[in-house]
Amino acid sequence: MSKDEKEMILEKQEELKEKAEDVEGKVEEGVSPEIETPEGVDNSFMQRLEEKKKEEELHLQELTDSVKRIQAEFINYKRRTEQEKEMLSSLANERIILDLLPVLDNFQRGLDAIEEKEGSLYEGMELIYKQLLSTLKKNGVQEIDTTIDFDPNFHHAVMQEDGEESGKILEVFQKGYLLKEKVIRPAMVKVSN
Repeated sequence: MSKDEKEMILEKQEELKEKAEDVEGKVEEGVSPEIETPEGVDNSFMQRLEEKKKEEELHLQELTDSVKRIQAEFINYKRRTEQEKEMLSSLANERIILDLLPVLDNFQRGLDAIEEKEGSLYEGMELIYKQLLSTLKKNGVQEIDTTIDFDPNFHHAVMQEDGEESGKILEVFQKGYLLKEKVIRPAMVKVSN
């Protein structure tokens, strides 16, 4: 190879190197560079290179979309499992409280049955009863109000009696309870007609 040919090849390499640096600079700036075909390189090669670039961009976009879908699915899965966990916990609490309500009723009947309302036995039972009520209240249980007019959402009418005002609760046979705003047992009442 002659000295002139070597110089010409070195010049072409230097020219290609400068063009490559120019293209890299434009890509970093976010500008799509116009790539000129260097002398001595066939046009079909540049077309294949462009097609390959487009294929790679399309593949990258597909992967990005796939990752976004997977992230959204994971977020939905996480939300669903949290809701299911809360629901299971709520159902378990409701079940335990429903089992405790007859005990609470019997405790109240026992206190009512004691004739002597003074003395250590009565006071001890009353303290335990209040502690049980307090514990249930801390866990979201509250007694349904029976001082208001009859409401079929909260009260279960088992008897009716003629009275002055229709819809008034005359007597409570069994207390009703709410668990965090949900009726777990309606109050059994006598209502006026």
